[in-house]
Amino acid sequence: MKTESDRIASMPDYPFARWGEKVRAARATGIDVIRLDIGNPDLPPPDEVIAALRSSARDPGTHGYPGYRGLPALREAIAAYYDRRFGVELDPTTEVVPLLGSKEGIVHLSLGILDPGDLVLVPDPGYPSYTMGAVIAGARVHKFPLLPERGFLPDLDAIPADIAHEATMIWLNYPNNPTAGTADLEFFTAAVEFARKHDILLCHDVPYCEVTYDGYIPPSLLQVPGAKEVAVEFNSLSKTYNMAGWRAGMAGGNRDALKSLFRVKSNIDSGMFLPVQEAAIRALSVPHDWIEARNAIYQARRKIALDGLTALGWEVPASRATLYLWARIPEGHDSEGFATKLLNEAGVSVAPGSFFGQGGEGYVRISLTAPDERIAEAMDRLDGLFKQG
Repeated sequence: MKTESDRIASMPDYPFARWGEKVRAARATGIDVIRLDIGNPDLPPPDEVIAALRSSARDPGTHGYPGYRGLPALREAIAAYYDRRFGVELDPTTEVVPLLGSKEGIVHLSLGILDPGDLVLVPDPGYPSYTMGAVIAGARVHKFPLLPERGFLPDLDAIPADIAHEATMIWLNYPNNPTAGTADLEFFTAAVEFARKHDILLCHDVPYCEVTYDGYIPPSLLQVPGAKEVAVEFNSLSKTYNMAGWRAGMAGGNRDALKSLFRVKSNIDSGMFLPVQEAAIRALSVPHDWIEARNAIYQARRKIALDGLTALGWEVPASRATLYLWARIPEGHDSEGFATKLLNEAGVSVAPGSFFGQGGEGYVRISLTAPDERIAEAMDRLDGLFKQG
């Protein structure tokens, strides 16, 4: 009896699922693990968002199938957010698709656009789903480097012309996971021109656009004039409103690409739970003061981690956005081996940079999604570990 396709047999386990097993094994031995490996917000959503969910869930009429396209009010709220935040106009009917979190949309767009053998351009290091979406669709992947000397921005002109000409899709992600690099409108303008020149669908993932520090305000790629002709942008409520487990996201931009995405989704899922849609509508109108207060908490945690890591002599830039610090590890270690050492010997779990591709080797990603006292304790444990060493 066949129980696995050749495509799935050649696919690695999702790295964070595998790492979660290591964490569970460490805890089973009695280790008190401080998890700084995943970008899983530990703070709650705004009170009014929880209240909207509770109120809607009490309505007997909200527990049936929710419809495939999402409530018109949700699509309108997404469009209103883009207009208010970025000055970008999106047609709620044709240029917005609500998602069950942006991750599923990333993979489903690949299924909707790519044919077996198509070529996808993917950043290295980069979020694993960009590559896995292509692999599931039977496409090929060409990785382009994100280098520290360029602020982790790619040199698009360095992509070989024959590769660029053959490509169907390219992925970008700023503010960047895992490097915390940032991009400006000048770079996005060049990216749009690159996509137009080579007839490539440009896909931008921007879930960290509201997790920022020191007054930094990230742009949307869709702010570039004409971007909607060649681009789709993914966004999420997971990090912006601490709603990671709620699975609420969005895609906006090119209506033809979104039509393909919707066709896949309507054959695979049955839409977002109506109370979550009602809560998402409420979240998208939360005053920015709430976001600023939440970011101040992350910024304080960033200082604790930066101070501790700098005292160890680690090379760690101060990120302007995202939940992460991207730390170069001491020489003589590989990323996963080093992260395993920290887990087993200090009870501190960080993400191996190699989980994000070969370009992440030599780094670990450190998340700020733990209370101040736990991050401080993690820094003390690392200090003790390396002083002993």
